[in-house]
Amino acid sequence: MASEEELFASVDALLNEEPRLPPPAERARLREAAGITQARLATALKTTTQSVKNWENGRSEPKSPRLDAYQRLLNGWAAKYPAPGAAPAASVGATAPAASTEPAASRVETADVPQAPAVAAAAPARPAIRPAVTSRRPATKKAAQPAADPRFPHGPLAVLDGDGCAYGVDGIVLDCPATTVVELVEWTLRESGLGAPKLNRYGKDSDPLIVLTAAAAVKLGLPERLEGHEQRRSLRLAEDHPVVKQVVKAKWRLTQRGFGPWARIYRKAQGRERQCVQLAILTWDALDERSWPDVAEMEPADVARVLGMYAQRVITPRGSAAVSGLELMTALRPPTRAVQDPATGNWVPGHNPGSLGTEPMDPAPPEATPEHPVVVDSGWTGGFLNEEAYQWVRDVSLLTDEECTLPYAVGLDLNTAFLAAAARLVVGLSAPDHFHAPAFNPKIPGSWLVDLSHVEVDPRLPSPFTPDGARPTGPAWYQTHTVAYAQELGFNVQPVEGYLRRETGAYLDPWHDRLKAAYVDTLADLGVTKELTDAEFLAAMERHKDVDPAMAAVLAAIKATVKGGIGKLRERPQGRKYKEGERWPALQRPTWRPDIRAAVISKARVNMHRKLRNMATMTGLYPLAVLSDCVVYPSPGDSPLDFLPYAASGKPQPGGFRLGPTPGLAKLEGVQTMLWAVDLMEQGYNPARHIKGGDAVLEEGE
Repeated sequence: MASEEELFASVDALLNEEPRLPPPAERARLREAAGITQARLATALKTTTQSVKNWENGRSEPKSPRLDAYQRLLNGWAAKYPAPGAAPAASVGATAPAASTEPAASRVETADVPQAPAVAAAAPARPAIRPAVTSRRPATKKAAQPAADPRFPHGPLAVLDGDGCAYGVDGIVLDCPATTVVELVEWTLRESGLGAPKLNRYGKDSDPLIVLTAAAAVKLGLPERLEGHEQRRSLRLAEDHPVVKQVVKAKWRLTQRGFGPWARIYRKAQGRERQCVQLAILTWDALDERSWPDVAEMEPADVARVLGMYAQRVITPRGSAAVSGLELMTALRPPTRAVQDPATGNWVPGHNPGSLGTEPMDPAPPEATPEHPVVVDSGWTGGFLNEEAYQWVRDVSLLTDEECTLPYAVGLDLNTAFLAAAARLVVGLSAPDHFHAPAFNPKIPGSWLVDLSHVEVDPRLPSPFTPDGARPTGPAWYQTHTVAYAQELGFNVQPVEGYLRRETGAYLDPWHDRLKAAYVDTLADLGVTKELTDAEFLAAMERHKDVDPAMAAVLAAIKATVKGGIGKLRERPQGRKYKEGERWPALQRPTWRPDIRAAVISKARVNMHRKLRNMATMTGLYPLAVLSDCVVYPSPGDSPLDFLPYAASGKPQPGGFRLGPTPGLAKLEGVQTMLWAVDLMEQGYNPARHIKGGDAVLEEGE
């Protein structure tokens, strides 16, 4: 049983606690009853209007000494403007003469006690949760949902503004007291409750992300923008910058990227606990406009909503959309797992089957880039894979009079074509082995030297074997899917050489599945669902960006993640000082795999050609131009519905282009006149590049 001394100590601790504020709804009621605006109250308390808004909607709580002043003001208002229906002080009973001056929050907490119903009529709200004086724990979020992982109750990230408000997901606002980058890092790891659980049982938790507005950056001692030629060129602060020195002095480290738009600050992990915080600085162009349209100009809460939804559906951003796409592959297919050492019985890191492992792997010479050490050191002159997306325009002389009399040129765009190609794609997981005159096997991923110049296709269609659609002129290197398509067309193939991989797997499957779900779910949030008819789908796509600009930005980022992630598999060297034959940083990654990139693009191009052939068979229509995942057709009407093939039942014919919101299906890219398209073709331009905007002024250097 507790002693009297222990009980008195507990009571004294309660008496010493800071008073609780009334519920958020009551705070707003009292201010409005007094006829005071939020702006005037903010001026009186020397804070911002946004902070007052946060106090009144339960997103954050004031700190001392502002708390004490706010409490005194609310108590005064409560005495002047009691809640409607509240019992007068005298009616409470002689045993409670001070009820009318008791803090409103206390009355709420005891409202279920019959003797003290002082504010029973007030709107129900969460009691204000005030941290202890010695703690900087953030206020709990309003209407909090049960956290998926109790270690990260406040979500994966926050957007920090100059007033110390850190805006998180689901409307939460945390109070961040940090005034230096080092303090920010330590607050994030110790007190913020930010982070995200791993995406795979063998993976690692996502590090918390703090996004800095311009005001927050300046408050922490950072320049609002990268200044000077050297900083702008290198996209990082100089090593002698005061903030960089502070970080180093506090025994924190920066990655090789340094302190740039995406700065990662870390210490060596202690046991299972990672000590790493990712920073993103908005005014340093951390969020590229092409991948994150208009997001950098949004209010902090909206930025948090966009990035939070992306983090929930894809991954916590760790850099550009391309970087996030590549890191998502590793997060879903971690290179190691725990295995038991038979000699010692200890659990140690071991290879995770189906992953790319921990060590980088050199490609076969034809899979490499010309500057790669494998090519330069060996003196390789045997040619390279040229598996790229289509950039093809039909010869104008092959246009028929009937086609030229059609009034419209209609562009179709395939939804995330590279993502559709990644589905169930078997790629090589081991190093390439060299073979001479191998028998072709469509189930073995690799690169094949084969002559496909004898394969004839209709000249009104691009060749399926080359990016520019020209017919091959002799032996060349092709990825497995390209050669398999030649077999599908009924032609014999006899490889001269091959670089093939014995260990294989569908490495990209979880990557595809997660990004497909993210893409479809985000489109659904914008009103574009699978249940729509084709006409309804076209109408929904026309207005989807206006439904919710924030979710439209998430959709753009998802698409950029797909293309950028695939592109990163063959990242080229950068910088004027690079010399051919030197190894560049990207080569140190196990995910530098140009053969996997080639497999995705090869399959995507083959998928496109297969649809082009089927369309010609079913409709007699041939494309005017193809650019990557966009194809332009002559059309009797200004809608895809005027030329796409449908069965008598009204259902789309299988094998051709179909409208819909899932990867691989099509949407309207743009409509122009046929005269406009022919004019561009005669000038040597690709109508597919310009059909969306209908720009009369053509870009140079196409």
